[in-house]
Amino acid sequence: MYPNSPNRGWNSLSRAQQIGVAVVGLLVLYALLSGVGSIGRLGNPNWILAVAAIVFIAFPVHEMAHAAMAVALGDPTPRLQGRFTLNPLAHIDPIGAVLILFTGFGWAKPVQWSPRNVTIDVRLAVILVSLAGPVSNLILATLALFFLDKTSVSMINDFLASFAFINVLLFVFNLIPVPPLDGSHILFALLPDSTYELQVTLQRYGFLLLMVVIFMGGSFISGVVQTILQSLYGLVG
Repeated sequence: MYPNSPNRGWNSLSRAQQIGVAVVGLLVLYALLSGVGSIGRLGNPNWILAVAAIVFIAFPVHEMAHAAMAVALGDPTPRLQGRFTLNPLAHIDPIGAVLILFTGFGWAKPVQWSPRNVTIDVRLAVILVSLAGPVSNLILATLALFFLDKTSVSMINDFLASFAFINVLLFVFNLIPVPPLDGSHILFALLPDSTYELQVTLQRYGFLLLMVVIFMGGSFISGVVQTILQSLYGLVG
């Protein structure tokens, strides 16, 4: 409708936004073609309910865990920015939410915090804050598996199974040591200062590396997810 307007359309997006849209498009296409997130799932009400639970429960819990850890270590930034909350509206990222629907993994708005304000070693603080989010997903998955098969209602069990699966996938996905995922922050905290140039390079090409990992390592990631799910189910079953 506004073909000549400089403030609308593709050209109005920042470079980061353009990359993000392109990445999501490629991931959705990959999911549909490979069966990772088949169209059939979109007709499954249990999958839709599980995705809604991820967006409105798991994502806020994940980001709140990051925020709570940072605040506990002495940094008020998440609280000042309104991220120290379980309110989904403070955390939802539309692109990450859409990606969850098609592929089973995605993201929320990342919590910002300042390592300069923490009261412990900065490297340790980075590791703890980064781990808090993925660990929260693992806890949610464990709770879902604990209640799985506790009822004879198949719809509830299917929902819990899907919810647990997505949370474990988010746990594994977020620990991949590629920027901007949580795993990259843990990796950088463990690397010596002499690897600064390597860290800059990884940050610069993070999205491309992530694409390679997803396209080339999808079966490996799925295998890890299934192994963790079986272990958790054996633990709580």
